[in-house]
Amino acid sequence: MTTGVHGHRADELCEGGLDLYARALREGHVPHEEADTAAPCLINSGLLQPDLKDLRRLRPVAPAVALPRLLRATAEDIAQQRQREARLAEALEPLIALHAGQASPTDAPANTVLIGIERINTVIARAMAHSSREVLAIQPGGKRPPPVLAAAFVQEQEMLSRGCRMRTLYQHTSRHDPAALAHYARLKGDVEVRTLHEVTDRLIVLDRAVAFIPANTDRTMAVEVRNPAIVAYLATTFDRLWRLATPMYPRAAQQPILNGITPRQHAIASLLIEGHTDAAIADRLGLNIRTARVHIAKLAATLGSESRAQLGYLIAESGILKQEEGTAE
Repeated sequence: MTTGVHGHRADELCEGGLDLYARALREGHVPHEEADTAAPCLINSGLLQPDLKDLRRLRPVAPAVALPRLLRATAEDIAQQRQREARLAEALEPLIALHAGQASPTDAPANTVLIGIERINTVIARAMAHSSREVLAIQPGGKRPPPVLAAAFVQEQEMLSRGCRMRTLYQHTSRHDPAALAHYARLKGDVEVRTLHEVTDRLIVLDRAVAFIPANTDRTMAVEVRNPAIVAYLATTFDRLWRLATPMYPRAAQQPILNGITPRQHAIASLLIEGHTDAAIADRLGLNIRTARVHIAKLAATLGSESRAQLGYLIAESGILKQEEGTAE
């Protein structure tokens, strides 16, 4: 059904049409020309009919008579749509079976948006329960609270007991977290943990077949990714970050101090050169702002800087940004 000049379907009623219909009921008729201009929907729906005594006027059909007629027309439309659905299903059913037998790896399953923390956790838990080979995880934001680690322990141990390999990336701030170290020491199986100054947002990849990523900043929405190309891309990104990261568990590697500059100060120097504020640096590195400022002050003292502007110049001149972060696998 086409859309008329009043912005609605020709068989629908608009507010102006209902007002004109009410006036016709009160006065017994309305001018034909007015209905054609103001509310053609009244004529199309049969609520106004020509006055045989004066064809310049339209007379209203009683609502009690018009309503059953309109409902009957709607029922007929629904019946026609159902018949169309049945014909489409009958025509496509054998083709569905044919495609199922010839589907190619490029036929990517749809990704699913998950809404609500409880829903997200339920779907992730279900996917982890079916994982049998490998778990890759990135956990940004520094330390994980002990209750969160305790809740994850049972699930992770079950996966390890099935023979899964578990690799997790944290930020460097987690290296000084006794709760995290104790958590991984309790787990029995193939577990490795490494750290970087900066990581991506949270990521979970299971068996390189399904991945979970946040869909908003507060993580109340997530995307369950089952597109093989996208999952492979995310897993490859993890692998490259993993090779750049510093081992934390089961054997921790010491981060080198070069020319009196600690690895954390090196990371801060990189962000300072990019023009980030103290608050942004703290957020990027998983620090509180007070700790970030302490490290900035130590970096300034090491380089002999007396101002923020001079610090940027001395960082550039010192060559410390050419030092490679972390260790290679």
